[in-house]
Amino acid sequence: MEKTYLLIDEKSRETAVIDAGMNSKNENEILEEYIQRNNILLKHHILTHAHVDHVLGSEFILKKYGLYPEMHKDGLPILKQTGHFVEVYGLSPVQTILPKSFLKEGDKVNLGKSELQILHTPGHADGSICIVSDKDRFIITGDVLFKDSIGRTDLPTGDFDLLMHSIKKKLFILGNDYRVYPGHGGHTNIGYEKSNNPFVI
Repeated sequence: MEKTYLLIDEKSRETAVIDAGMNSKNENEILEEYIQRNNILLKHHILTHAHVDHVLGSEFILKKYGLYPEMHKDGLPILKQTGHFVEVYGLSPVQTILPKSFLKEGDKVNLGKSELQILHTPGHADGSICIVSDKDRFIITGDVLFKDSIGRTDLPTGDFDLLMHSIKKKLFILGNDYRVYPGHGGHTNIGYEKSNNPFVI
């Protein structure tokens, strides 16, 4: 099951939705109700990468909140194949929503007075990014790094050596206490993965 995150600036209530993967009316309604109940102001819709399970809710986010997805430009060819993969996996049909702007290494995303930093971390898929909060010491890793595991590299544009470089040179240089919130499974932290992840060689 893919995870959709809401990163909320507590004072301003400005929020980024990360990887809106909803693919049913019920899932859309759950997100909408949560946003209404918590007085959330959606400002950004960010994709960690363009695999189909991470982009299924983009049509809903655009129609309901007027937000186009923001992503790394290298993931655009994958995003354009969304319709094909929806058919392959038997998912509910969705319109492919293309970005109007792109994110790159070193970009900052501001939510009120909170700041998020973008890391370009390919290897699982072209255009993969991770989203870091240095102030709150956490990172959203998409499908780059999981608890006790890593992203698949057997899908198109996957590259094991490149993924290892992204993890070691971009993620493992963060503090050991940085919490890791992946696109699937439970959360972890950088220190634990440096010492225990059996796939990082």
